[in-house]
Amino acid sequence: MSRAIRPAEPNLSVAVTHLMKGVVYRDAHAVPWLHLTQLQTQVRDYVAVLGLTVMIDEAEGYAFLRSRPDDVDQDGPAVPRLIPRRSLSFHVSLLLALLRKKLAEFDANNSDTRLVLTRQQMIDLLTTFMPATIGEARLVDQIDTHLNKVVELGFLRRLDDGEASYEVRRIIKAFVDAQWLAEFDARLAEYVAELSGTTAGPR
Repeated sequence: MSRAIRPAEPNLSVAVTHLMKGVVYRDAHAVPWLHLTQLQTQVRDYVAVLGLTVMIDEAEGYAFLRSRPDDVDQDGPAVPRLIPRRSLSFHVSLLLALLRKKLAEFDANNSDTRLVLTRQQMIDLLTTFMPATIGEARLVDQIDTHLNKVVELGFLRRLDDGEASYEVRRIIKAFVDAQWLAEFDARLAEYVAELSGTTAGPR
């Protein structure tokens, strides 16, 4: 007579260790996700000691660690940042903004939860905003570099489908919000004006 296999007890070490390694996705990390969602209070208390907060979006299915804001009141000395701030190039920021807008359009018009774009579609997205003086081969090389950086940051995932496709990870919604987009749109307008050689003057 076979025994029923009982699910493993929630384990704080499993939850925290996977968070320390990077983003935990419900679809890709089913076991750590289960431990994490069952031990949310303990995880929050544990990482708070390290100056971190855990961001969990159960609807979208992801969780990640973020450094506590510098202006949060703290007792005792400041805790050094474990997660450094990252400075992004203009074109990487541009690609993030374009992907975020694509995801918003996709969510408004589709019931599916996965936005998949081909490499060529993303090249087409960025080409409009690249200097016309760059040769085509060099242009594609530069765009591939930007794509690789966004993959490294965790906002795109390469798919093994033989078509050079990428899934836009929904965690991008947590980092690229409405305020970020508004500020970036202002910078983008200035950049487009420079590209076209029509810098706006005082009215």
